[in-house]
Amino acid sequence: MTTENKTCFQHGIRDGCPIALGYFAVAFTLGIAARNAGLSALQALIASALNNASAGEYAGFSLIAAGSTYLETAIMTLVVNARYLLMSCALSQKLKPETPLRHRMAIAYDVTDEIFGICVAQPGHLNPWYAYGAIAVAIPGWALGTYFGVIMGNVLPTRVVSALSVGLYGMFLAIIIPPGRKNRVIAGLVASGFASSFLVSRLRLFENISTGAKTIALTIALALIAAVLFPVSTEESEKQEGQEENRHET
Repeated sequence: MTTENKTCFQHGIRDGCPIALGYFAVAFTLGIAARNAGLSALQALIASALNNASAGEYAGFSLIAAGSTYLETAIMTLVVNARYLLMSCALSQKLKPETPLRHRMAIAYDVTDEIFGICVAQPGHLNPWYAYGAIAVAIPGWALGTYFGVIMGNVLPTRVVSALSVGLYGMFLAIIIPPGRKNRVIAGLVASGFASSFLVSRLRLFENISTGAKTIALTIALALIAAVLFPVSTEESEKQEGQEENRHET
């Protein structure tokens, strides 16, 4: 590992620690769902290590509890987690063109909302080792939270678990607010995203559509609108990336 990669890995661990703590708290509720589905603490630990996604994992545990087949569980998990396909595609644009496929596949394995947020906010091109650092602490936090949720989740009051979960949303706000303060377009898109999500969740027209499908549709729509109304030229983008990389190196 080169000195640059080592430094990026350490920065990823630093930025990933708050995510890991938030995951640990949120995963307690998943542990309760896993226990209700008849899974042991070890089984829940392995499930969370392989599927770091709250909605998809909760859907999987619910289907297991209902006695669904492997195929039904796999299809439902794929549909619920489909939004991560968009995040992976967007994050791939942050990598250098010559980045090997093995790095792209490794990063895509654990693209979550929060890890995507801190990775896409990095100046210039993304060093894969930064993502590895965040993933190295995020996955254990998620898996161990589920493990202890099976063991202790039912002991803790529901209000305590819910209070711990709020910290994750606060952390996510800390990721998106600084870029929004620097760029009015980003701020407007963030506000539009909040408003659109609220309206879609309240309208009866969309009540039979899954949360994952709503997220994908809104993401595509807002990204398309932003690309049409506020295009960024390739030269301008490369110039900004070069300035950010030079600033980061100094």
